[in-house]
Amino acid sequence: MKIVSQLVARPLDACWNAFVDPSAMTRWVPGLVAAVVDERRPDGLPSEVRYEYTSLLAYALVYTYDLDAHVVRWEPREASRGGVRGFARFAAVDGGTEVTYALEHDGGRLAAERALDDPKVALAAFAQFMLGR
Repeated sequence: MKIVSQLVARPLDACWNAFVDPSAMTRWVPGLVAAVVDERRPDGLPSEVRYEYTSLLAYALVYTYDLDAHVVRWEPREASRGGVRGFARFAAVDGGTEVTYALEHDGGRLAAERALDDPKVALAAFAQFMLGR
């Protein structure tokens, strides 16, 4: 699992809300074509999201949350080529929010897909996306 952290110059709640909103993901996840919520928790947070990543890769992820710690975790719904597992943690710090993003690719993911979905690249894209909000 590759783990990266970055300061995002926005408040914790803004970062958290943007990250857990699948409708915004295509604007900051490199290669992501679509994110469709299949199931939601009673509090409205997505619990299962189906992704279309590049033109040949689709998979569903299941999400769990530690709301007090501002941590979201995800893992593949079922064994299928190309899924990912990981977590994101948000902590308020001077100047904004420290976002820690961890990602592990399924062994079946192609090298080009792994390069496109590098956690460092994705987190930098998220930070840039947040600056525009």
